[in-house]
Amino acid sequence: MNIGLYFGSFNPIHNGHLIIAKHILNSTAVKQVWFIVSPHNPLKNSNQLLNEYHRLHLVQLAIEGENDLKASNIEFSLPKPSYTIDTLTHLKEKYPAHAFSVIMGSDSFCNIEKWKNYKILLANYDLLIYKRPGFEITATHGARLTVLDAPLLEISSTHIRELIKNKKSFRYLVPDDVKEEIERNNYYRKESN
Repeated sequence: MNIGLYFGSFNPIHNGHLIIAKHILNSTAVKQVWFIVSPHNPLKNSNQLLNEYHRLHLVQLAIEGENDLKASNIEFSLPKPSYTIDTLTHLKEKYPAHAFSVIMGSDSFCNIEKWKNYKILLANYDLLIYKRPGFEITATHGARLTVLDAPLLEISSTHIRELIKNKKSFRYLVPDDVKEEIERNNYYRKESN
């Protein structure tokens, strides 16, 4: 099966992530999108991260009933910080019958040279790139790219966390089940959870 891997902190998952996943399913040969919840992204500050099991649960709530979307905790058992190439190698060994593509924004692709073993990644995996404003792809580095004009919403997890911390409404930015779970558990209210 052709699987699109959507890596991220999902801190928290929001409607923008879900819209991109569905757009990729509608626009490419990908049959399933797996949300790979990263316990620790080496290029991001981990102080602001909600516990990875809580973030995984929020992803599971967000995609409940969607057969073409899956939440994955594959990186939880791998060494930290999480490097995409290591996860891909592990997944390829574990699921040899699947073909994996990597989903990323053009902002991430513009930083691809900072990624561990990025040349191996580019040589062995297709990339599905959704455009982000201000991040034009000027060099492909020889990668097999599919660039998509996905519908983009100006939603960020950082903005959602700020709204929650300041006791402002974040309704319509995340699925209702995710909103209720965040509120029930007081996630993102304190400095660290």
